[in-house]
Amino acid sequence: MSAPALPEFIVRGLDSAQACVEKLTPNQKYALGAVGGLASVYLAGSLLARSSSQGRKPAAFELTGGSIARENVAKEFKEYSASFGEDGTGTGIKDRNKTVHLVDVFYSLVTDIYEWGWGQSFHFSPKLPAKSWKASEAAHEARIPAIIGAKPGDKILDCGCGVGGPMRTIASVSGAHVVGITINDYQVQRATHHNQKEGMTPLTSVVRGDFTAMPFETGSFNGAYAIEATCHAPKLEQVYGEIFRVLKPGSIFVSYEWVSTKLFDPSNPTHVKIMDEINYGNGLPEMRTWKQAEEAGKSVGFELLWAQDLAVSSVVNSPWYDRLGNLTWMHHVNHAVVSFFDFLGMTPRGMKDVHNMLVMVAKSLIKGGQSGTFSPMYMLVFRKPATK
Repeated sequence: MSAPALPEFIVRGLDSAQACVEKLTPNQKYALGAVGGLASVYLAGSLLARSSSQGRKPAAFELTGGSIARENVAKEFKEYSASFGEDGTGTGIKDRNKTVHLVDVFYSLVTDIYEWGWGQSFHFSPKLPAKSWKASEAAHEARIPAIIGAKPGDKILDCGCGVGGPMRTIASVSGAHVVGITINDYQVQRATHHNQKEGMTPLTSVVRGDFTAMPFETGSFNGAYAIEATCHAPKLEQVYGEIFRVLKPGSIFVSYEWVSTKLFDPSNPTHVKIMDEINYGNGLPEMRTWKQAEEAGKSVGFELLWAQDLAVSSVVNSPWYDRLGNLTWMHHVNHAVVSFFDFLGMTPRGMKDVHNMLVMVAKSLIKGGQSGTFSPMYMLVFRKPATK
C-alpha cells in the first residue's frame, strides 16, 4: 500500500525551500537547521499544549489572529483586502472613516507573524558598519531619547508602540518612564507581557487607545516619539495635533515617518504600483509625501527643527531594505512551515493568506528602497513652542 500523496502546495513549498537550501553557505545551513529544530519543538509543544490546556492559550508560541476570534480570521482578512479595492490593492483605504478599525484588524492579523519573523521592534533601520541588524535597530531607537533629551523622572509618549520593543530600549537608555499607546488590544497584552518578562514594568506602561483622540491630559508629557506608526492615521494632522496637545510647552516630538520621496513620480505607473502595494500590505490609508509630513506638523503649531531622510543620509551604512533582501530565502522556508501548519489546522484559516500578503509587500518595500521613491525613516524633529 503506497503512502498518500502530499498536497500540491506543500510539495511546491518544499521544492522551493530545497532549491534555496542548496544555495546557502555552511553557516546559513546551520542556522536553517536550528530553525527546523525550533519548528519541531513548536509543533510538538503546540500539540501537547492543545491537548492539556482546555481552551487556554498554549504555552508554545503560535500564529494567531490576535484579538480576532480564530473562526473569524479568514473573514476579517477578506474584508480588510476588499477595503483597498476589488483587486486587493489601491491608493489606500477607500473609506477613511474605517481606518482606525482596519488598522486594528491589520495588527491583530500580523502581530504574531511580525514577532515570529522580525522581532519585537516593528520598524526598519540602516545597518551600521560591523554591527548586527539587532544592534543597528537598537541604535536607531536610542537616537530618539538623545534628541528629546529624555532623563530620569520624565514621562515620554510612545505613539503607536506595537509590542514595545523600542519602548524598552528607550526607557532603558534614558531612565525616563515611557507610556505606549496602541489601538490593538492584543498588542497591549504582548507589550505588557514583554515588559514584565524583561523587568521593565517600573519604567513602562501600555494603554489601548486611538492616537487621534488620546486619553491623556493636556500638557502631561515631557517628550514624544513615533516610529513608523503615524502613517496609519487617517490624517497626519489629527495625530500630530493630539501629540501637540499632550506635550508640555518646549517639549520635543520625534517621528520616523513613512513617505514618498522627491524621486517619486506620480505619473510613473511603476512608482504608483509600488506605493499601492505598500499601502495594502501595511494597512495605510495613503502614502504621504515628505513635504506633506513636514507641513502637517507645522499646521498644528509645531516648530520644525530638523528633517532628514535617514534612509539615504549616510553612504557608509547599508540600506535598510537589505534586511528584507537577506531574509528572502527564509520566506520560502516560512511559507512551507505556515502551509504545513495550515494543512494540519494548527493556525486559523486565513493566516496563510496574511503571510502571503506580507511576503508580497516585502518585495514592494525592496523596490521602493532600491528606486529611492520610498523611505520608512524620514526623521522629523518638532518642538512645541515654549509659553511666553
